[in-house]
Amino acid sequence: MTEKYEGVAIGIDLGTTYSCVGVWQEQNDRVEIIHNDQGNRTTPSCVAFTNSQRLIGDAAKNQAATNPSNTIFDVKRLIGRKYSDSIVQMDRLLWPFKVISGANNKPTIIVKYMGKEKRFVAEEISSVILSKMREIAEAFLESPVKNAVITVPAYFNDSQRRATKDAGEIAGLNVMRIINEPTAAALAYGLQKRANFVDKRNIFIFDLGGGTFDVSILTVKDNNYEVKATAGDTHLGGEDFDNRMLTHFVKKFKKKNNEDISRNPKALRRLRTACERAKRTLSYDTEATIELDAIYKGIDFSSSITRAKFEEMNMNLFEKCMETVNSCLADAKMEKNSVDDVVLVGGSSRIPKVRQLLQEFFQGKELCNSINPDEAVAYGAAIQAVLHSESVKSVPNLVLRDVTPLSLGVSIRGDIMSVVIPRNTSIPVKRTNEYVTTEDDQSTVLIKVYEGERLKDSDNNLLGLFSLSLPLAPRGHPHKVCFTIDADGILNVSAVEETSGNKNEITITNEKGRLSRGQIERMIQEAENFKAQDMKFKKKVEARNALDDYLYKVRKVMKNDSTSSKLTPVDKEKINSAMTKGKSLIGDSQQEDTFVFVDFLKELESIFESAMNKINKGDSDEKSDSDS
Repeated sequence: MTEKYEGVAIGIDLGTTYSCVGVWQEQNDRVEIIHNDQGNRTTPSCVAFTNSQRLIGDAAKNQAATNPSNTIFDVKRLIGRKYSDSIVQMDRLLWPFKVISGANNKPTIIVKYMGKEKRFVAEEISSVILSKMREIAEAFLESPVKNAVITVPAYFNDSQRRATKDAGEIAGLNVMRIINEPTAAALAYGLQKRANFVDKRNIFIFDLGGGTFDVSILTVKDNNYEVKATAGDTHLGGEDFDNRMLTHFVKKFKKKNNEDISRNPKALRRLRTACERAKRTLSYDTEATIELDAIYKGIDFSSSITRAKFEEMNMNLFEKCMETVNSCLADAKMEKNSVDDVVLVGGSSRIPKVRQLLQEFFQGKELCNSINPDEAVAYGAAIQAVLHSESVKSVPNLVLRDVTPLSLGVSIRGDIMSVVIPRNTSIPVKRTNEYVTTEDDQSTVLIKVYEGERLKDSDNNLLGLFSLSLPLAPRGHPHKVCFTIDADGILNVSAVEETSGNKNEITITNEKGRLSRGQIERMIQEAENFKAQDMKFKKKVEARNALDDYLYKVRKVMKNDSTSSKLTPVDKEKINSAMTKGKSLIGDSQQEDTFVFVDFLKELESIFESAMNKINKGDSDEKSDSDS
């Protein structure tokens, strides 16, 4: 059941370059995207500090060229990350403002404000932007606003999501829900097109914004929105295309004038703004011109760039987008021709080459341009916000189901992760698997909970562990492990042994060290790169387990006096010697060759079965004598 909150609720798209806010208008039965004090429906995600005031949005961006070291932008690329993160280290070289390592390895921004040095973390700067969006909404509604739904990229990890929620709380907002940007866009598209939805439709959301890239596949049927798969990159977007163009023109200026402007923040800021403008021009024209007076040491700079050159310098990034599209379809187990609508979201989705590659990928399918790519995410966030609001009676009848980004499971014999909930499973979800003990008279079993895509448990991320008490029983005694994920993504793992009623559980929340986005991508990539290595490991484990199982069987037979007493001393010695060697082989952690376990199992089977055949033949002969 959806939790309800009192008061007006707004939806905020907290973007890397621009932010947007929307609210559900009950009298019009639709979402209103709210314009700011400049009359714009999007506001730059920019904060500046001067000797006399703090500036936010358009005012901050307009003075960036004259105050570059105190004008903060792209803060979304810092939020929830560590200073030591390679992405942070790469980005800080391109920013005119100073970023250092603060407490707990947290990136800290240094600026001068009213003549004094001030330090801010990413959450604080984001909270300033969120406060501005709140003020914009309050001016429009003419009433206070407390509740909000804030969107994040689908591939934001839990640390980044939690940091975004913290920013909202710093801004004085009650953050009702953090939802994924492509999911919000799908809600916007679905609501605007709901009259046309008769049967089930598969919607592909392509969201290429200023700093992040997301794709999601959703199935819509009877107002039920179910995310089938999601993929993306939290560090790919329009800013990267701007940076490529910036580097190009810096080199061009140096070649023409023998001067390096890369260490001059003011010159770089002016050039960066001109590059962003040129990129937008190239979306509707084949050539763009940059003209800057006295950019550096009194030197004027004039140059042009063609659309073909822009596409060439960014082609590997565009192709990376298409690889992600293909990966998402594969995860959803869906063919290209099964997609009914391809919806474009995010300002960078306007780039002609991106649209061309996407249309070619979907074999000429028309792309949906019916919703505003800059406003769609805020529109969907406002829809989600009204679903949680008690103050609005006429609300859309929608049900939304998202997915879990990584596989979840437990460690089993052989150091293998047994997957309980596969990646891209719809949540909320509950799954139960049965496992067995590996030793006789085992009093406890250790349940280790892992997250990741690798076969070997140690290659994945350990989320938590707990013990389950067991009654003394022979090897192979069963117990059940249950994974439950609720709508907020909180994982609960429980285990029960049914004959005794013993049970235990662990709740794994966002605070318990979930993975970073880089780790998520690394795991998925490694799962592909090391597939052959994983299969080799799996075969070795299976062979070792088969040998262990057979040794267990032989050991039980040898403990049976009525059987072992019938063995000849020679056979008994052979079997005991083979069992000792087998036990030593299984305990050898350095043994990497599968064939060693396979060959020895065959040898042991031959020795044991030969001895058993002799006993069976002897019993048969005795029976024949007694019958005669």
